[in-house]
Order: sequence, then structure tokens, then C-alpha cells
Amino acid sequence: MAVGGLYSWGFKLKGHCMAWLTKPSGSMKIARRDEPYLTGEMKAYLTREMLPRYELKQGALLPTLHQVQDQWGWLPWQAMEEVAGFLGLKPADVWDTASFYEEFWLQPKGAHVVAVCRSIACEVCDHKKITEACKAKLGIDVGETTDDGKFTLVELECLGLCEGAPACLVDHDMVMSATPASIVKAIDEAGAKGHGH
Repeated sequence: MAVGGLYSWGFKLKGHCMAWLTKPSGSMKIARRDEPYLTGEMKAYLTREMLPRYELKQGALLPTLHQVQDQWGWLPWQAMEEVAGFLGLKPADVWDTASFYEEFWLQPKGAHVVAVCRSIACEVCDHKKITEACKAKLGIDVGETTDDGKFTLVELECLGLCEGAPACLVDHDMVMSATPASIVKAIDEAGAKGHGH
């Protein structure tokens, strides 16, 4: 039914009707487990150490997300719902925050993360040769995880290590003034350790 050129299910554009399309996020099924991701011990730590630093509980959202991710390696949907409940926020607000920052993982990652900086300083210093060395060593492309689940390769916008460009992180270890040889060595050293997160 048309009302002033608009249709009740869409709008008219250059003679074509376009339907309003919605995502089925309201009916999405969230994988659940009995054990909480935001444990009692984590809540106690956050209540004691983090919440007093902020006027509003919402201020502790980033440290809380980091706490959960440091423990589990990523942020499952259930964990974000638990964080929302703990901080008195809407789950959508937690999701918006977690999905905005590229250092938060919304999918499982490898036991070790190799992050190559691609900022302007690292670009000028040919970060691409570092990325190519990582891809060759690991046998994966950027954004992928090795079949054995040991390594994930990513490029990040800026690590804030411009004085050491090209810069990388292998887990939490900085590799500054990286060369193909030094990044391969760092990957080998990380692989000899346990989990990197």
C-alpha cells in the first residue's frame, strides 16, 4: 500500500521498490555452557580493584573485557552477556564496544597471536616483507589460524611502537625493527612455549 510514494514495506527509488531487510539477530542462538566465563574470582578482583577507579560501572567495561579475554583467549557471546549483567549494561552496548576495538577477539584464536603493525611508519619501513615472512612460516594468510590451532596471524593499525618500525607483537612480546629472520625466530620461540594469552 502506497502512502505518499512510500510503501509500507519499503521505499521507492528510481522506479524500484526496496524492502526493509533486517538481520535475524533477535533470534540468534548463543552457545552456552554451565560454567560462567566471568568467574566469581574475576568478579571479586574487578569489584575490589577496578570498579573503585570509575565513577560509573560502565567505565570499567574495557578492563572487564580485557580480564575475560586474558583468561579465555576471546570474548564469547555468553561472556559478553555476563559482563553486561555484572556492570548493569545492555548486552548490545558490550557488543558495540567489543566489536569496535580490533584488539578484542570475537572468535576463537590460535594459542599464539602474531600481529604485524601496518601503520604509516611501519608501511614506510616495508611491513609487507614481515607479513610475507609470517605467511610463509605459518602457511596461512592474514586473519587465519593454523590448522593445529597454534598461531593466528593479524595485521593491526598501530602498535604505538613507531620508533621500532616495522614493529610486531608475538603474543605480548614486542619485536621491534623486525626483519623476516627476527620475526621467524620470535614465532619459533613462541611455539616452544605454552599458550600465549
